[in-house]
Amino acid sequence: MDFERLNVDRKELQRRNRGLGLAVGALAIGQILTLVALLNVLGSERTVIVPPTLNKSFWVTDEKASGAYLEQMGTFIAWLILDVTPATIDWKKDVLLTYVEPAQHGALKSRQEVEAERLKRINATTAFALDQLVPSENGRSVVIRGRLRTLVNGFETANEPKAYLVEFGFAGARMHLKTFQEVPYASH
Repeated sequence: MDFERLNVDRKELQRRNRGLGLAVGALAIGQILTLVALLNVLGSERTVIVPPTLNKSFWVTDEKASGAYLEQMGTFIAWLILDVTPATIDWKKDVLLTYVEPAQHGALKSRQEVEAERLKRINATTAFALDQLVPSENGRSVVIRGRLRTLVNGFETANEPKAYLVEFGFAGARMHLKTFQEVPYASH
């Protein structure tokens, strides 16, 4: 037995084991850091709020939005509700419901389903021509004024000035449609 060679081999194995131990330790620390990073990201949600089309710059804070943002969102909501045909009302209703405040979801869904049934039954089309937007940053609302044109079977049955109040609420860092209702044309 060559003790000198055995001792050198033993020391070489110990050196390799220390190297492997350091590698395993570094991998374990990497796993722990990854787990900590994953736990920090888990549960945090980032909501990016973007109107369907951007034609003006705007700002949004936790509880307020600029008038430009209210105008753009109000115009989009009015388009979803007021510019409809029997062929488009169902998909526009579905898109609209993604923007509705949870507390108002059921009521607005029912209202839009009744309106869809009515439009299909009488083969009606409505088109809204926008005249004026009056935003209220403090009220988180916008009044939309214009002319609502109604066609039944291709014949115009109405072309009246109308005004609608569109109110928004904040929930979970996202703006939701709270109210869409007709108001007197001269008010607000």
